[in-house]
Amino acid sequence: ATRTKSADVERADSGIGQMPARKWRNRASETLSSLQAWEAHRPCTDCGERDLSVETDVQNCNQRRADLCEKCHKRRTERKESVLEFVNTEASYGEDLRIIKEEFYLPMQAAGLLSQEQLQGIFSNIQELIDLNENFLEILQEEIDQAFDQGDDDLMTVCIGEIFLEFVNMLPAFQTYCLQQSSSVNMLNALEKEKELLRIFLDVSQNDNTALRRMNLRSFLMAPLQRVTKYPLLLSRIIKATTEYHPDHSSLREAKSRIESHLEHINMKTKQEGNTWTLRSFRQDSKKKREVINIEMRETALKTVGWLREETRFVMEGSLQLAQPPDGQWVKKGSKTLKFQNMQVLLLVNMKRVSESSLESAEPGPVKDAVLVLIRDKNNGKFHLLREPLRLSNCIVSTDPDCDDTFELIEIRREAFVFRDSDRARTHHWFRQIRRYSRELGSWKKRRNALPNIMISTPHTRP
Repeated sequence: ATRTKSADVERADSGIGQMPARKWRNRASETLSSLQAWEAHRPCTDCGERDLSVETDVQNCNQRRADLCEKCHKRRTERKESVLEFVNTEASYGEDLRIIKEEFYLPMQAAGLLSQEQLQGIFSNIQELIDLNENFLEILQEEIDQAFDQGDDDLMTVCIGEIFLEFVNMLPAFQTYCLQQSSSVNMLNALEKEKELLRIFLDVSQNDNTALRRMNLRSFLMAPLQRVTKYPLLLSRIIKATTEYHPDHSSLREAKSRIESHLEHINMKTKQEGNTWTLRSFRQDSKKKREVINIEMRETALKTVGWLREETRFVMEGSLQLAQPPDGQWVKKGSKTLKFQNMQVLLLVNMKRVSESSLESAEPGPVKDAVLVLIRDKNNGKFHLLREPLRLSNCIVSTDPDCDDTFELIEIRREAFVFRDSDRARTHHWFRQIRRYSRELGSWKKRRNALPNIMISTPHTRP
């Protein structure tokens, strides 16, 4: 009697009788089966499709990633392998560079086998390539380690394209080395015939030094050329395995386009210098041709201003129409009276680097200087400067509502220039960018004293 009474009390407290409890257990079992069936056919997080080829039982479902279809799971695996291949081959390339320095350059320098000028002729800018490789590889390895630490075993958070674009300034260093490769090999051949001690050192190193893997110096000197031509292939593999929705997809494509454009530029410079060898050629389209032209103009501008490449930022570049008004009455007469000529214009800003870990920091540092470089269109295959660069610290930039398709740049106590683009919106964008940096630089007192003279010769007030 006591047991029955306690059971009645327990049933009264729970509020669930035998029949409702049985129905609840059946419904829970049906719900669990439905969840398991949905789990087996849940949409893939990468492509959004359902993997209908996979069986619905729980065992097979657990054999694959619960949130990926078979196709995307395979693609993630391929992407991970491609990313690791990129990083590992960069490490191997860096090891070859260190062998060049530690097993050839430094011993030859210490033994006095060659003069410093001869060493420079053979090894070119090898130290610059070593520094770039170490910085680049350090950032890559940090990204890999961080991904694994955060549980990202597929390395989906590693953005090779973004990192490559941050270090895009390493490409001119490859260009310097590649263009000197032919003369470096010729000098090495001549010195090896001339200097017996050098020939003995190179033979002994190849045969007895296990670090060289029985490779000669010429083979190691080819490492930078082989590496720079392999970048497009490695990036293509990562692009193929990266879905278009991935945040690094566009950066990967841009990185591939940039390296191919630089390789085309190196080929062109090689032919101009009369060398018989060329790097691997790539199909040129109009976009790549424009990029090659931009590379040439940037090199001309950098050589002119004499700034460090890593501290230079190219804010804007492109074609503008330029005129030099004979007097200050051109606004009243109208821009149609001016004689315009086509000109390539580059807006360069000299900025201090905020971070030493990358060559092209995402955060701009303080502006030290800004110039406008004016380059004539190509003549006989070369670019020529119109004049020395216009330093914006010595310029006043203005516009007038009566001539909203142009803007004027006045160099204090010197010349005046009127600019316009074929597109009015583009003209306004040029004006805003140039005005911004001109206001940040120079002495305001000097500009203020110059304003009355400028305003006297101008019939309209300019903002």
